[in-house]
Amino acid sequence: MHVRHVLTFDDATLEAATWGDNPTLVLLHEGLGSVSLWRDFPARLAARTGLGVFAWSRRGYGQSSPASLPAPLDYMQREAVLLPRVLDAAGIGRCVLVGHSDGGTIAALARDERIAARILIAPHFFVEEVSVTSIRAIGEGYGELRPRLARHHRDPDTAFHFWHDAWLDPGFLKTLYLDLECRSMPGPALVVQGRRDQYGTMAHARFLAERAPGPIEVADVDGAHAPHLEAPEATMAAIERFLEMHYISCTPKISAL
Repeated sequence: MHVRHVLTFDDATLEAATWGDNPTLVLLHEGLGSVSLWRDFPARLAARTGLGVFAWSRRGYGQSSPASLPAPLDYMQREAVLLPRVLDAAGIGRCVLVGHSDGGTIAALARDERIAARILIAPHFFVEEVSVTSIRAIGEGYGELRPRLARHHRDPDTAFHFWHDAWLDPGFLKTLYLDLECRSMPGPALVVQGRRDQYGTMAHARFLAERAPGPIEVADVDGAHAPHLEAPEATMAAIERFLEMHYISCTPKISAL
């Protein structure tokens, strides 16, 4: 069971949900994601680790307040700056960020003393041709995708174009090159990468591991761009091992937090 609630700050309201008590694992969704598009992953994560889980839909996604188009090309950097305020609004203390795709990038960029570790699922640290090719293709088929997005987003067109148009903008190549940011990212971190990911390759895990000063672990799992849904057992096992290695055991409270 989970509890749905709404976060309010400035002129926006953000859709949010919590699984379990005292959230420790904070989920950051992908470029077309939302609270509901995590599907059963938060519940499985809470049951497997014994830790409370918190998720929210960023502005323009899910049932959160609208966003304006076009998206700023540094929207992921801006979301990383906003993240401490989301933690404040949700009353979250020390935590582990769990980000998928764009959410993984935002988790890597975020800086806050409450962040004890990061779990990055298919993150992006630069623009790969495979990403651009796949995003262009999904745009060409948007008419078929739109009804599915409409089941999860108040404004599916804005949610789609906020992500799609930014990634295909020529200026995005320069904006999303996170060399310095990776060099300053505190560890530890786990990168989970699907072998059949149509939006990125293992090059992102290597990029981070070669630069980050803290310990970086990599889990190469069978799956495409959403291994937490496509290869849930392997992904969950990697997360559990990572947490146990760095925080002794997965209990209702990680003692090192």
